[in-house]
Amino acid sequence: MGLGMSEQQRATRQPLGDDSLVIGEQRFSSRLFVGTGKYKDVAETEAALAASGAEVVTVALRRVDLKDHSQGSMMGLLTAEREGRPRYQILPNTAGCYTVDDAVRTCRLARELGLSSMVKLEVIGDEKTLFPDNAQTLEAAHILIEEGFTVLPYCTDDPIVCKKLEEAGCAAVMPLAAPIGSGLGIRNPYNLRIILEQATVPVIVDAGVGTASDAAIAMELGCEGVLMNTAIAAAKRPVEMARAMRLAVEAGRAAYLAGRMPQKLYANASSPLSGLIA
Repeated sequence: MGLGMSEQQRATRQPLGDDSLVIGEQRFSSRLFVGTGKYKDVAETEAALAASGAEVVTVALRRVDLKDHSQGSMMGLLTAEREGRPRYQILPNTAGCYTVDDAVRTCRLARELGLSSMVKLEVIGDEKTLFPDNAQTLEAAHILIEEGFTVLPYCTDDPIVCKKLEEAGCAAVMPLAAPIGSGLGIRNPYNLRIILEQATVPVIVDAGVGTASDAAIAMELGCEGVLMNTAIAAAKRPVEMARAMRLAVEAGRAAYLAGRMPQKLYANASSPLSGLIA
């Protein structure tokens, strides 16, 4: 049996005619979300973001000077407009938060500064692995949703946790594929498959992607998007990797919608032997 969804499951998750990704009340054409950390400078960040084609860009609120909007600054880049509209949808994240209070306070700050009410919620449980504390994440999600935030929680690839977060009102779930920054790729596609089968909100793989094939696999499984930072920023040539990731996400999505052929143990001739011309 392959790892993709059944035909019946695929039919219930067919996209809109324009194949937009819908999260809460917002609609996006790109399914690649990217981070802004670990680049050598703002110029490289800008080039990589442009090459990725991403519309949603996540920023760690506790690691960026949110008040500096000068030319050449990170916030200057992220808040710049193009054709009279914001170039990017900023997705504030609570990276570096280890408690419910810290995470909730950080999200409130983002909204007060006018950044966004759509937030990536992280409550870290272990400093070494950066695995999330699922219990505290769920508690913080309840608080933020009650306050009107659109919450995208980073969590482990645990189907039960993902279901609880969805039931709490999260607009998407963001299970890790492998530890943050590890580049190990999709370590447990079977758990992702279970999460996808039961979810009615977008499933976005967050953390662990290392190269383009990892992103393509996530999309072929049926994930609605992929979020990454280190896989691009730590590449030898980040801008070229950003472009590769863009193509991989698009190809993986197209392959998922096309529906792969059944997997078989033995060969099946591409050209049938019947009807051969003597």
